Amino acid sequence: MTARLIDGKALAARIRAEMKAKASELLARTGRAPGLAVILVGENPASQVYVRNKIRACHEVGIRSIEKYLPATTSEAELLDLIKSLNENPGVDGILVQLPLPGHISNIKVIDAISPEKDVDGFHVESAGRLLVGREGFRPCTPFGICAMLDSIGFDCTGKRAVVIGRSNIVGKPMSIMLLERNATVTIAHSRTKDLPALCREADLLVAAVGRAKMVDASYVKPGAVVIDVGMDRDENGKLCGDVDTASVMEKASWVTPVPGGVGPMTIAMLIQNTVGAALRREGKPLN
Repeated sequence: MTARLIDGKALAARIRAEMKAKASELLARTGRAPGLAVILVGENPASQVYVRNKIRACHEVGIRSIEKYLPATTSEAELLDLIKSLNENPGVDGILVQLPLPGHISNIKVIDAISPEKDVDGFHVESAGRLLVGREGFRPCTPFGICAMLDSIGFDCTGKRAVVIGRSNIVGKPMSIMLLERNATVTIAHSRTKDLPALCREADLLVAAVGRAKMVDASYVKPGAVVIDVGMDRDENGKLCGDVDTASVMEKASWVTPVPGGVGPMTIAMLIQNTVGAALRREGKPLN
């Protein structure tokens, strides 16, 4: 068996095209485009790349980007004041604070300061609570994008065994809840899990979000499983890779997401969708 690749880049392009049409309709009807405020504190090279890609996607779709580049010496109080002003700005539909932040600034305080109505990253405790109890709200972009990828290959989660490696608030925990919504039987694995490969071999769907380059090889994979690679790492040669040893896993799985070109583009596409959705919601219009 040789797995097929789930082309996140192509799927993300289709979603951006759909959002471009909706943003254009909003502009024609109201005279204003959706607005996304992007805040970057410091000069983390990876964060600079992520922010640049997000802003490029905004411009492609017709979202007005409000860019705030702050020095690493910015105080927590200064950042919170900026967020407060953006919360009150009617031209801003979504607010994104690029993580990680400098050590002297609390991620929790910053995320909590963002208005839930503008929380297009889906990180606010209100967004998390809405997800947990099955109410409408912003979905975290990475697991939201993974669900769209599963839909694109016709993967029905009902009755399937799913294992999520990683328990972060950004990916692991919300991913597990979204798979439960889809009627999967979900196990969250982590660094303390015993005999992780054996557990993963029970999964029809394996989501690797652990942050260790090529950790998941064929010994973790059930024949015919769908494997989603959330990682963004560097291998021993400095080459971009994910948490999955793709070459090994391709011989055993049915579908695999590549790195790059898999989950990454979809995360940005769902940020765009959340932002357009926020703008439409303010006008009393549903996204669909």
